[in-house]
Amino acid sequence: MDKHINLVKLSVGSESVETLAAWQEMRMAELPDGLPRHVTRMWPKRETEILNGGSIYWVIKGLIQCRQRVLRLDEVIGQDGIRRCAIILDPELHRTQTAQKRPFQGWRYLKPEDTPPDLPEGRAQEDTLPPELNRALAEIGVL
Repeated sequence: MDKHINLVKLSVGSESVETLAAWQEMRMAELPDGLPRHVTRMWPKRETEILNGGSIYWVIKGLIQCRQRVLRLDEVIGQDGIRRCAIILDPELHRTQTAQKRPFQGWRYLKPEDTPPDLPEGRAQEDTLPPELNRALAEIGVL
């Protein structure tokens, strides 16, 4: 098996997977390559492992709910002259089983064995549960 590592990141301001998708879609139209990205100050030291099949897992309302495959890392120099990392993502959002995640700053590494599995194809299109019910089920390990 290829050795890879994932990232986990809070999707600040997102109410659901749909609002994350809508925000990314709106931003993609403004970008030259049309791919979603997350720009961060810190460059991941484990770049090779991330690019070897890693994804970014999005935390929405305290729960990991979806992921996107990381395609590449691009250098971006801000208007302030500071070097940043643009994490370039596959536009496809894969819904995952929910998993609780406490708030944290920035992004963190997430080992493959700690990642929630993707939902089966048929379940990915189901209506989402209310956040309170989703969180309660995740707490008892049902989702």
